[in-house]
Amino acid sequence: MTIARRTGVLGGTFDPIHLGHLAVAEAARRMLALDEVLLIPSLLPPHRAAGPAASPFHRFAMVALVCAAHPYLVASDIELVRPGPSYTADTLRRLHAAGYAASQIFFLTGADAFAEIATWREYPDVLSLAHFVVLSRSGIAATELPARLPDLASRMLTVHDEGVMIPDETAPRVFLLDCPTPDVSSTYIRS
Repeated sequence: MTIARRTGVLGGTFDPIHLGHLAVAEAARRMLALDEVLLIPSLLPPHRAAGPAASPFHRFAMVALVCAAHPYLVASDIELVRPGPSYTADTLRRLHAAGYAASQIFFLTGADAFAEIATWREYPDVLSLAHFVVLSRSGIAATELPARLPDLASRMLTVHDEGVMIPDETAPRVFLLDCPTPDVSSTYIRS
């Protein structure tokens, strides 16, 4: 059974969750007419040498508190209930097993992280598991990515208007959103 929703997926350590995360979720929801955005705390982020400072329980609790105040946000423990590193491809496949089609999943990431997509586990296959929504970050605009990643440029589409509707049968694309979000980090907040 396929779930008939347009669902954003925002993963991270959320150590702690902050206004930057909320701005990303809201921008993607508004620009791509998403029904909901799943906030998925990672158990063990593979890209970090040290684990999160807060426990998985506390990070999930922080996310759940934020979701209670925003009806379109949904806290998900999909990465916390299984051992080992949290890889994007694994998480997207678990969402498929839960009833989501690749065309209904919009994986949110920053332009800085997407610029390194060739280093991600299961690249390039991971790009067929969901739409990728790439948002500008301090120092790199999403609209710079076609020049930086010419092999993927044909899959990229810059989104300018709010409420863009993509038919459910559309093959996964890379949507570029150049919208302002706060320049804040969890590392800065903790310090």
